[in-house]
Amino acid sequence: MLYSPPDAASREQFHMGQSCDAYKWLGAHKTTLDGTEWQFTVWAPNALKVCVTGEFCNWRYEDYPMEKQFDGTWEIRLPASLFAPESHDRHDPHAAERLTAYKYAVLCADGQWHLRADPYAFGTEMRPGNASRLTDIGGYPWGDGDWMKKRETLDTLHSPVNIYEMHLGSWRRHEDGSFMTYEEIAKELIPYLKEMHYTHVEFLPVMEHPLDMSWGYQVTGFFAATSRYGTPKGLMHLIDELHKADIAVILDWVPAHFPRDEVGLYRFDGTPCYESADPRRSDMAQWGTILFDYARGEAKSFLLSSACFWLEWFHADGIRCDAVSAILYHDFCREPGQWVPNIYGGNENLEGAQFLRELNTEVYARFPGVMMIAEESTAYKGVTHPVYNGGLGFGFKWNMGWMNDTLFYIDYEPLYRKHIHNKLTFSLMYAFNENFILPFSHDEVVHGKHSMLDKNPGDLWQKFAGHRTLMAYQMAHPGKMLNFMGNEMAHFIEWKFDDQLDWFLLAYERHPENKKCIADLNRLYKETPAFWQQDDSWEGFYWLNADDSERSILSFVRRDKEGNEMVCVTNFTPAYYEKYTLPLPAYGYLYEELNTDSEKYGGSGKKNPRAIRIRKQPCGKMAYSADIVMPPLSTVIFRYKRPNRKK
Repeated sequence: MLYSPPDAASREQFHMGQSCDAYKWLGAHKTTLDGTEWQFTVWAPNALKVCVTGEFCNWRYEDYPMEKQFDGTWEIRLPASLFAPESHDRHDPHAAERLTAYKYAVLCADGQWHLRADPYAFGTEMRPGNASRLTDIGGYPWGDGDWMKKRETLDTLHSPVNIYEMHLGSWRRHEDGSFMTYEEIAKELIPYLKEMHYTHVEFLPVMEHPLDMSWGYQVTGFFAATSRYGTPKGLMHLIDELHKADIAVILDWVPAHFPRDEVGLYRFDGTPCYESADPRRSDMAQWGTILFDYARGEAKSFLLSSACFWLEWFHADGIRCDAVSAILYHDFCREPGQWVPNIYGGNENLEGAQFLRELNTEVYARFPGVMMIAEESTAYKGVTHPVYNGGLGFGFKWNMGWMNDTLFYIDYEPLYRKHIHNKLTFSLMYAFNENFILPFSHDEVVHGKHSMLDKNPGDLWQKFAGHRTLMAYQMAHPGKMLNFMGNEMAHFIEWKFDDQLDWFLLAYERHPENKKCIADLNRLYKETPAFWQQDDSWEGFYWLNADDSERSILSFVRRDKEGNEMVCVTNFTPAYYEKYTLPLPAYGYLYEELNTDSEKYGGSGKKNPRAIRIRKQPCGKMAYSADIVMPPLSTVIFRYKRPNRKK
């Protein structure tokens, strides 16, 4: 990417918090096509002196001082020959790579020198190194033109969205335990996603971060693809190939906080630049990180530009914003006395909420068809409502309430689930208040929470049956779908960020059958508009029986815009019912479409082998009914055909 010199308007937008492309002039850029010069620009308003340093000058601090501009930015232009091995009489094979490493030596207001990484760097060293690298991200030959054109008119809200959430470093690894490259991941991942019929893939943060244990959520390089798996163009290749395979890509992004690392944003020039000066507004003690200051224009421009950067240059199809609640509330994860109220005396972060509105407004205007997703854990109103109606403007929100209630229910022994039946039915009280995604994410399979399989009580047969039951229930429930890697194969132990998934499980019984069940569920979901065409309103859902708490059975109907319907019945206990009477609204026939108790999935094989005729006999509040076979611990999905329906 060539340097784009800022005019007066660009500088003003940056300082006013209105810039979405500050990365085009801040950071390190080639100034000519032949790469003979590099322009360095950094914002450090209260620094006494700033210099560019690196391997090219043996890390001497003051060899290349930058010139301070009127607006607190510092600039210097250096010849590319400085960073070439031949200029240093170095002939070892790694010299060229080492010589591209650089940092800013900042003489802070207290008279102390500190080495900082470039906040706008496009490349970084591999940890434990933490220097920025001169990186040209321009010139990648994208081949996803058809995908990008199609995306512009995509109505994601009324389309299938089935997300495979994954951590690139622990999905698969080489036999020696080393990371696979972006290109190697592409060769393995794409056939797998196609086999499993996922529509989207979501990557835990691919932005540079120093600590593997943070899973990428403590970012130091908000414009740099992590070097763990290769180069930025390697990540472009991975996304490009996914698009060619008709798979959308969502990137996790962290606009709430950043780590305290010496090379990072914290007190960048010796004073708070990206954070508030008041520790009651900046310190996130529970995470050991620092919150962004959304009242600071330059911090807002930094984040707006970062979001747009990944959508523009890496063709991401969506951004999932992490920890949105930390942006919305001053008292999030804080005790009384540890936070400062807003100007009205409340706990809402008014500037944080306004930043999110501006973020979503800009993104949707610039990138039609993308998804902006909020991981928001409270009942904040209007997260996915339009900004012009007072909402935050996100396209989707993770349904954390549904997830927590459902997993609380699953943790109960089946015998006692009847006493907490409302944990399942309550979700429909608010299911259409927002545009929801139903997440069984990475957070639910770590820190002693058990794997999704192991959350289910009982013996091994019951655990697998319960797992399949839950996965099918999730698919049938209104909302888009998300599952973390490993859920599909019934991973037995919790996720380990420092090792690959236990792929060897597929050599043992039950795990391949579970994987087959999930693939069939995903295919059915993708091919059946009733599950996604109207999952944002009551037009696409109605209860058959929500009150059978004694037997812990739920039944409901999903419907598409043409009136085609699917009947979904879930039995959350090991009890088997050879004849279970199902209330129905009209005459017709039921055809079993998928049964998680099928023998091919490892179940007991109790099934409805023939069409079931619906009779005119009242049941519950409905005038018709049918007797079905209800297997133990299972979800059964029927196609409901009425004579007056098109299909």
